[in-house]
Amino acid sequence: MRASRLFSILTTLQARGQVTAPELAEACEVSVRTIYRDIDALSAAGVPVYADRGAEGGYRLLDGYRVRLNGLSQDEAEALFMAGLPGPAAALGLDTAMVAAQSKLMAALPENLRPNARGMQQRFHLDAPGWFGETEEPKHLRAIAASVLRENLIEIRYQSWKAEKRRRVAPLGLVLKGGSWYLAGLVDGNVRTYRVARVLDCETLETPFARPAEFDLAAYWRASIERLEAELHPNQATVRLSPFGLKLFDALAHPYVKARMQLADGTEPDGWRVATMPVGKTVWHAATELLRLGAEAEVIAPAELREKMAELAGAMFARYAETQARRPGASTGYRS
Repeated sequence: MRASRLFSILTTLQARGQVTAPELAEACEVSVRTIYRDIDALSAAGVPVYADRGAEGGYRLLDGYRVRLNGLSQDEAEALFMAGLPGPAAALGLDTAMVAAQSKLMAALPENLRPNARGMQQRFHLDAPGWFGETEEPKHLRAIAASVLRENLIEIRYQSWKAEKRRRVAPLGLVLKGGSWYLAGLVDGNVRTYRVARVLDCETLETPFARPAEFDLAAYWRASIERLEAELHPNQATVRLSPFGLKLFDALAHPYVKARMQLADGTEPDGWRVATMPVGKTVWHAATELLRLGAEAEVIAPAELREKMAELAGAMFARYAETQARRPGASTGYRS
């Protein structure tokens, strides 16, 4: 345990430059007194650790001193190679750099860890898009990614679902979701989300911006997803579902809706169950979502949704009945 902690202290100092004893104690989950003893042990072993005194002080390594990656555990080495999945790296223009970095990492690993590290690349593959979808390759993704890293402002021409807009954006981060890339950008003091594929033009400015110290990309994205899902399903419906309808619902319903669907106690004699669930913000959206369940679902409430379901089902029946009347005996092309 102590050897692992000493190596962790070394890599932390190498990565961050200067670190205080309380910060090291928190990272290693030990007391500050233990960190003092560990620093003394490193110094006694010939590691050039120096202490800068004062309010802005801390521990640091002698300039130029580097730690070899020979203290990795097997799980840690495998995790590093899992992080180097090729799809997103290629989209960002980092595929060549990633291959070079992995080669250097492999050379630095002890011989006994190399087979398992190689095996991670052969046994795991990331396919980001959903089924029957394709990964977007936005024209301006690499330019935006470079601006995110350099913390330079960008000017974009963006096609929203309403209109075309021009925005000056401070790019805070990129997220890959379901095969699509999204930009979290600061505009007029507010963080907004832009789908990168809808960026028509992008100009990188030489103007730097100050990244908000409190901004957390992962936390922002989680909150954005939760808010969007709630906005898309603000209403409630009561629905009867057949046994097969329950299976269809499980396979087809939006994850947000599935997580919040509640089945009433008891089962009807024919096996049907009554459930309440979130539905779309308009009657039309709610009806089109539930129509996917076909005759295996029956809306009980609200009344306007039940009426819309009947209206759409009636229109569909009339449309197909008319077609059948015009083409009697026509082959369907499907086997029964």
